[in-house]
Amino acid sequence: MLDVTSRKDTLPPAPGVGYKPQHFADIGRDRGPVCWLEIHAENYMGDGGRPLAQLRSLSERFPISVHGVGLSIGGESPLDEAHLDRLAHLVGWLKPASFSEHLAWSTHGGAFFNDLLPLPYTADTLNRVAAHIDQVQERLGRRMLLENPSSYLAFDTSTWSETDFLAELCRRTGCGLLLDVNNVFVSATNLGTSPQAYIDAYPLHEVGEIHVGGHDEDADDAGAPLLIDNHGAPVIDPVWRLLDIVLERTGPKPVLVEWDNDVPDWPVLGAEAERAQAALSRVQA
Repeated sequence: MLDVTSRKDTLPPAPGVGYKPQHFADIGRDRGPVCWLEIHAENYMGDGGRPLAQLRSLSERFPISVHGVGLSIGGESPLDEAHLDRLAHLVGWLKPASFSEHLAWSTHGGAFFNDLLPLPYTADTLNRVAAHIDQVQERLGRRMLLENPSSYLAFDTSTWSETDFLAELCRRTGCGLLLDVNNVFVSATNLGTSPQAYIDAYPLHEVGEIHVGGHDEDADDAGAPLLIDNHGAPVIDPVWRLLDIVLERTGPKPVLVEWDNDVPDWPVLGAEAERAQAALSRVQA
């Protein structure tokens, strides 16, 4: 098992989990294979209280990844400067090992939508998202990672593939990528494409972090499979197999198990982290 006390400024090529306050005591008693933790930035933008006290304690023992969900990187409006200031304050005192956000939008005209909404992949979108990434990286003074979205539809106006769009953003801004393997599987199922082909085209050399998670199965009005990225269930076997394919190409990487809804007891989450460790062990061997 990796010694997570040695370095806090980089994520180890080992399993991590999304931290939930109900697991604070469990983590102190037996962290199992978990070597790093991820938090959602917006949950820790206050001025004090138990959440920040717990986070400070955990940051002394674990590398921390900060995952943003509210910047609306892909939005047409300018970035919210007040939100960016709060994020910069959090990153400034926490000094996390990594910061990431989503290739999506969630705000428009001053309204906030409780979802991460898709983008058309056009030249105008590319210029706007690149400018927003530059602004975030300059304000935070660090490289950020950008996560591929879960998609439920495709835009006729798109002139770039998603993988080429992400690769060009990396080239223009110097950002890295967070590869969510579950999102790849969800999008491919919903859009009728190949998850393997997506991985084949993905700029894997830019990946700094990998996510796996669960999803919900439904059907659209025509009866076709429709997967909902809800982070509320165990990772299914096809997603684990897709992770194996990715790791065979990238080598060991930080792998996070996401479970944000209907959060289970710590042993259940720990078992998912064990499966992530098994996948890493296969490529390490």
